[in-house]
Amino acid sequence: MSITDQTYRVSEGEYLRDILDQPRALEATLESLGAPDGLLPIVQRLKQGILKRVVLTGMGSSFHALYPLHLFLSSHGCVTLLVETSELVHYLSQLLDPATLIIAVSQSGWSAEIVRLLEMNKGLAQIIAVSNTAKSPLGSGADVVLLTNAGEEFSVSCKTYVTALMVLCQIGASLGYADSGQTRRELAQAAPAAAAYLNSWRDHVLALAACLDKVDHLFLVGRGISLAAVGTGALIIKESVHYHAEGMSSAAFRHGPMEMISGETFVGVFAGVETTRALNAKLLKEIHRKGGRAELIGAEARLPSLRIPAMPESVLPILEILPVQMITLALAAQTGREAGQFSLASKVTTAE
Repeated sequence: MSITDQTYRVSEGEYLRDILDQPRALEATLESLGAPDGLLPIVQRLKQGILKRVVLTGMGSSFHALYPLHLFLSSHGCVTLLVETSELVHYLSQLLDPATLIIAVSQSGWSAEIVRLLEMNKGLAQIIAVSNTAKSPLGSGADVVLLTNAGEEFSVSCKTYVTALMVLCQIGASLGYADSGQTRRELAQAAPAAAAYLNSWRDHVLALAACLDKVDHLFLVGRGISLAAVGTGALIIKESVHYHAEGMSSAAFRHGPMEMISGETFVGVFAGVETTRALNAKLLKEIHRKGGRAELIGAEARLPSLRIPAMPESVLPILEILPVQMITLALAAQTGREAGQFSLASKVTTAE
């Protein structure tokens, strides 16, 4: 089944169905959020200073999803390290000790690096796990497990990514750094907002396919919590449509990649939170002034396809990835392929 306009054709497959199922997944995950057994003693050990640091770890989109929590915990005086699991097990294994709390994210709970982490840790550091799979090495090996309720996912991480963001936000509050009730009320806005945006997915995809016409190089840039969508967005563009994209901070874009500005380069600039929103807007104007192609992604975006409603910081990362998902579908429409069909990779990475 497909939809067409005069130029573009959008294939409707399992990946698209997963994207459109995200509001349901968010609702189901919100309903299941709570304080699982074993979490309270960890909170007490943090308050008492027995746990001296929190290590946040994952791979791929699971790693990028941890960035908002990293900023949140750090801003509240918690010593927090954000480390890819591959680096943690091979180069920073000294962090695996009783003074460390590990928050590990893996949608499958079976990824090679996570399995190695569990083997190496052997109960040294306490582990809070966020996963979509209860019956997995991570699900059975962690001290506390918080499950997303994304349901089965075909290929590219979409439902599992946004639901992990939701769970991680609630973890930040549950560790005693915010009001859990208020956080839950804010997170309740995510599913309706996502549904409202996705209701116009056809228009979004076709508009973005036209916007990205003759684009050879794609950058996603932002600051603060938007770096979650920047990193995950570049990743899913590569794996879903075999199109090269780079994600980096807006500041990093000025340090070299600015030279890439041309008619064949497109830069998606995330507006982000108020702290650095003016700096991101300034970068957008400068790219335009230099003759480049760029659009804002946020509440004040010029294009409806890149416009998301203004939301609390707890919800913003969940919504910011939605326009990038539409970009993946738009790039696929340009070539007439179905997005999300893996040919070389696999859903679960089981080899290091």
